[in-house]
Amino acid sequence: MNQDFFNIFGDYKEITLRYDVQHRAIWCYYNPTPRPCFTLSMLNEMRQLQKNIIKYFKTRETESQLPVRYLVIHSKVPGVYNLGGDLALFSKLIKERKRQQLFDYAKLCIDLTYLNYVSLTLPLTTISLVEGLALGGGFESALSSNILIATENAEMGFPEIRFNLFPGMGAFSFLARICGATTAEKMIVEGKIYNGRELYEMGIVNHLVDTDNSLDGVEKYIRQHQRSGNGRRAMQQVRQSYHSIEYRDLLDVIEIWVDTALRLKDKNLRLIDRMAKAQLVTMDRQKKGPLLRTKQDRRFAVGEVTFPLTDWSGETIRIDRRKKADRRLFH
Repeated sequence: MNQDFFNIFGDYKEITLRYDVQHRAIWCYYNPTPRPCFTLSMLNEMRQLQKNIIKYFKTRETESQLPVRYLVIHSKVPGVYNLGGDLALFSKLIKERKRQQLFDYAKLCIDLTYLNYVSLTLPLTTISLVEGLALGGGFESALSSNILIATENAEMGFPEIRFNLFPGMGAFSFLARICGATTAEKMIVEGKIYNGRELYEMGIVNHLVDTDNSLDGVEKYIRQHQRSGNGRRAMQQVRQSYHSIEYRDLLDVIEIWVDTALRLKDKNLRLIDRMAKAQLVTMDRQKKGPLLRTKQDRRFAVGEVTFPLTDWSGETIRIDRRKKADRRLFH
C-alpha cells in the first residue's frame, strides 16, 4: 500500500468506504441524507471515488501489484438500497423549467452507471448487493454492476410510470441486454415491483444470498470468483463486447428523459412531491430502528459502549471520535 492507494478513501459524507484486504475488495456503502436517494452530493462523491480508483490503477506497473479486484456497492440504510432519483429536486427543476440542470443531473447518473458497467475500464469486477428496496435509479445502479447479488426478499422495480415518466438513466439499455427488449419494456411500463427470487429466475439477479448472512454470502461468492478470476474477468470483457453499450446512446436517452420530464402536468408533479415526502418518511422510519452494523463499524453497538475498542483493521479506538454519534443511526 502507498499514499496513492489511501487517496482513494477521501473525505466523503454520503458514502462510506471499507477495504477488505483478504478479498482485495473496496466496499462502498450508500449513505445519503436527508433521503435514501441519489442526491447531487452523493452522485458527485461516487464520481470522485471512480476517478480516484482509476487514477490509482494508472500508477501500477503490473496487475500483480493491484490490491483491488472488486468494488462492492451496498447501502448503510437498513431495508433500503436506494430509492432512486432525487424527486424533490426533479420537481423543483421541472417547475422552474431548468432544462440544463435536469440534463446535468441525468448525465452525472449515466457517467456513473456507464463506468460501473464497463468495470471502470479496469481489471476489476463491480458488484451490487441489494437488500431491501432498490427503486428507479436505485435499480438502475444495481443493474449497471457486472454482478448483481440480492436477498430473496429484496424489492426492485421502476415506479416512474406512476407519475407519467420513465427511468432514463440506463434501465432499458441494461435490462434489454439481459432479458430482451420486450421484457425490459414491459417491466418499465407496468411499474411492477419484483422480489429478489423473481428477478433471479428471470436471469436479472446473478446470485441470491441469505437475508441474515448477506455479507458472508458476498464474500463466499468473491472467493469462488477469485479461484477462476482470470477467466471470469475475460468473460466480463466478452459480455461487454457482445452486449456493448455506447455512451452516446445513453446520452440520447437522457435527452428524451429531460424532454419528457418537462412535459409533465401539475397532477404528475403533485404525485412526485408526495413520493418525495414518502422518501423522507421511509428514512424517518429507518431512524427509529437499531444501529446498522456493517463490518466497518461493528465496534459501535446499540446501547453502552466501553472504550478502548478494537476496530476491523486492528486499530485501538480509545474514544468515540465521531463528531455526531447519531450519524450511524439510520432508522
